Amino acid sequence: MESSDKEGSTAPGPHGRQAVRDLLDAVRAEGRTVLTAPEGKVIADAYGIATPAEAVVETADEAVALADRIGFPVVLKIVSPDISHKSDAGGVLVDLADGAAVRAGFATVVANARAYDPEAGIAGVQVQRMLPPGQEVIVGAVTDPTFGKVVAFGLGGVLVEVLKDVTFRLAPASREDALSMLDGIGAAEVLRGVRGAPPVDREALAGQIVRVSRLVDDFPEIAEVDLNPVIATAEGAVVADVRIVLATEPAKQRRRYSREEILRTMRRLMKPRAVAVIGASAERGKIGNSVMRNLIDGGFAGDIHPVHPRADDIEGRKAYRSVLDISAEVDVAVFAIPAKFVPAALEEVGRKGVPNAVLIPSGFAETGEQELQERVVAIAERHGVRLLGPNIYGYYSTWQDLCATFCTPYDVKGGVALTSQSGGIGMAILGFARTTNTGVSAIVGLGNKSDLDEDDLLTYFGEDENTDCVAMHLEDLKDGRAFVEAARETVRRKPIVVLKAGRTALGARAAGSHTGALAGDDAVYDDILRQAGVVRAPGLADMLEYARALPVLPTPRGDNIVIITGAGGSGVLLSDAVVDNGLSLMTIPPDLDAAFRRFIPPFGAAGNPVDITGGEPPSTYEATIRLGLEDPRIHALVLGYWHTIVTPPMVFAELTARVVGEFRDRGIHKPVVASLAGDTEVEAAAAYLFERGVVAYPYTTEKPVAALGAKYQWARAAGLLPPKGANPSG
Repeated sequence: MESSDKEGSTAPGPHGRQAVRDLLDAVRAEGRTVLTAPEGKVIADAYGIATPAEAVVETADEAVALADRIGFPVVLKIVSPDISHKSDAGGVLVDLADGAAVRAGFATVVANARAYDPEAGIAGVQVQRMLPPGQEVIVGAVTDPTFGKVVAFGLGGVLVEVLKDVTFRLAPASREDALSMLDGIGAAEVLRGVRGAPPVDREALAGQIVRVSRLVDDFPEIAEVDLNPVIATAEGAVVADVRIVLATEPAKQRRRYSREEILRTMRRLMKPRAVAVIGASAERGKIGNSVMRNLIDGGFAGDIHPVHPRADDIEGRKAYRSVLDISAEVDVAVFAIPAKFVPAALEEVGRKGVPNAVLIPSGFAETGEQELQERVVAIAERHGVRLLGPNIYGYYSTWQDLCATFCTPYDVKGGVALTSQSGGIGMAILGFARTTNTGVSAIVGLGNKSDLDEDDLLTYFGEDENTDCVAMHLEDLKDGRAFVEAARETVRRKPIVVLKAGRTALGARAAGSHTGALAGDDAVYDDILRQAGVVRAPGLADMLEYARALPVLPTPRGDNIVIITGAGGSGVLLSDAVVDNGLSLMTIPPDLDAAFRRFIPPFGAAGNPVDITGGEPPSTYEATIRLGLEDPRIHALVLGYWHTIVTPPMVFAELTARVVGEFRDRGIHKPVVASLAGDTEVEAAAAYLFERGVVAYPYTTEKPVAALGAKYQWARAAGLLPPKGANPSG
């Protein structure tokens, strides 16, 4: 009989764990990394993973007798610790319906295995009851270099690597995580039942996912698990084949800091009272001079201590031969010296007790000098100094009037914190912020991330009273789990936007299982970032626009979106954008439809979009916008403006901003976005609206709705929206 996973705990007892421990130790002792199918069965049984009736036999007579006992049809599989892929070796035969077929099949799989690898040891043949037809899926786990243990789910069988319809979550996964995975694949509808087929047993399938995730969490030495196929039916989910691969070496552990330790040093980094510039220079054009001038000209109110071995005075400030000569306490040491001199200077910084070192110079791991970078990190760890960089442009902390960089200054204070791994991207961020007059709380370069990285910054920005939104450009994460922990904590209070570079660079990696082959770098990043609650931006411009727009938009309180447009064509495109961003167009009830019709001409169209037509005066725009804001069943408005002389762009902008402002004064805060189509005058009108809390863009129907979609995505991740489909009032 098959074991069942429809009832009971997904966690094994102590005896089950000990059985797995003993088995893995024995496999290791034999110098193997790939478990045989019977060994996989032992682990499956220990964790309650449902498998069909099966056993291993050594002769054809035993195979026939066992098949008679468990029932036909059966499957035969070669058992060999030296043959990883049984099918490739011709070591699998299916649908054997009687004793004669089993007897002949036994001889065939053994002969095929010996022909495939004459040196392979053959432990026997596994006889397994063939499962009834059902939906083939794959459940697995893999060790990701960034996120550690992740569990995978998708369509299984022979097409698994062709369709690649797979989704990932961090292990251990909860029941809710597992159920979300069933809905997270493109073919989710198949699992719900199509063309008369019954839906699969979702709880049984989710149970298999949870059990696998707990297995790899309990035993970190398991590198990959492949349950493929799992046959899912209305009655349960049973695993036809179990494949388990062990790691060749233990994963390297990164040093972790407590939240309190991170905040203590980050506060002194972002709100310093005194900064030392190591390598300060009086010579214009030098990095050390640029940093000094930016600190002074930017109005930093704290102490600025230039450090130079021969100078007495730099930019009107007393210079010191060594940081050790500074009698006062120093919070940050900014390094502007060549890489080869950094270790000695860092030793002095450590002896001084400076908690933060900002390493601007390049010439470390990015140029192949990994050993030099590791030496610097070791010095810092020995002295308790946290490192920002190396190979960075520096950082800005605008609310402290701090510009510790050799790039152009920026002093427009606001609520957006921006970070980047790349100096070039950092300057693009700076240019965008200046062009759009975006207020920022900080701009931070991360470079090689030898120590401080995104999770440290998120921990700080999550509690920073001056930061309302965090936007991060990253090429990789040193510690994906630490990032997820920090992101989940921060997302509850403010949105995080991430631009992950390198989406297409790696593809599928070489692996010992289907799951491993499917776990391409970006596939895992995409799902885990979504699980963490961050908004992933498709490109640099999107990241910057989301960061600019999200603090402006009020949090929606429901899913009902209404489009009001002066142009039918814009209405169609805006509708497409709403659907593309996973949003919901409201089904207009008859009374609301009648209310809109009172304000639009007979040849206009109510419904959704509400098409008021292009020749309407400002009063029509105002009346319909008022109705959209007033009705509690509507939760967000998308406006499509068409430039006419009857209602010029700035007239539209002024009336819209005025009406939205009136309602916000009354305590009615709904997100409103606008697409402005017209001549160049719409640019100023869009900027006017943006400054007054309406996210508006000229010449595009996609951008405003994408920003609204990002706001909805964050609101759901933060738990600020009711479940999809709920329709609260107000």
